[in-house]
Amino acid sequence: MIRKIIKIDRSKCNGCGLCVQACHEGAIGMVDGKAQLMRDDYCDGLGDCLPACPTGAISFVEREAAAYNEEAVIKNKSEKQKKEKQPCGCPGSAPVFKKSKENEKDFYQWPVQIKLVPVSAPFFNGTDLVVAADCAAFTYAQFHEQFRKNKAVVIGCPKLDDGDYTEKLTDILANNNVKSLTIVRMEVPCCGGIEFAAKTALQNSGKFIPWQVVTISTDEKILNGGF
Repeated sequence: MIRKIIKIDRSKCNGCGLCVQACHEGAIGMVDGKAQLMRDDYCDGLGDCLPACPTGAISFVEREAAAYNEEAVIKNKSEKQKKEKQPCGCPGSAPVFKKSKENEKDFYQWPVQIKLVPVSAPFFNGTDLVVAADCAAFTYAQFHEQFRKNKAVVIGCPKLDDGDYTEKLTDILANNNVKSLTIVRMEVPCCGGIEFAAKTALQNSGKFIPWQVVTISTDEKILNGGF
């Protein structure tokens, strides 16, 4: 059938992942660092992703496409949720939470990847939560001392990971006694996805806790942030 559907110009896409977050149908994914329409029948043609794109890479076209399939969309979402809630199969992947030998007031945790961490992990209760871009800990030398110490941390990269962090982060915030939220991102555009997901998750969770966004430059400077 001929119908209205989105078109993504990969040459204009900067890999920020904001369109993936905005698409409630799961029609858009990240492939090789660029946004891509995954299946025609997942796209409802409403265009929630268009205003989210900062580079104008998404537009509407009319072409031959499969009809929107709500049943397939619901099934896909359900399968993703089940997959995300399962622990990863690698050795030692069960949640670890214990005091550090060097400092009894500090603790360390496992896992840390947003995609792998269980929603009900014990280290989320009664602690401050840090949602950080993968690159931040390696770019900013004082990351562990300034942001990680005595806090629970989850990391991710919307440019490299498929899917949306928002729902997982919402569940973490809604189902645990998190005292505060700190979002640590790099200044590069692709980190906008992790900031958007964390902010949206906090709003969706219904929690009213202190939060901040810390932006780190590529030459190891803090550009903004602080309660």
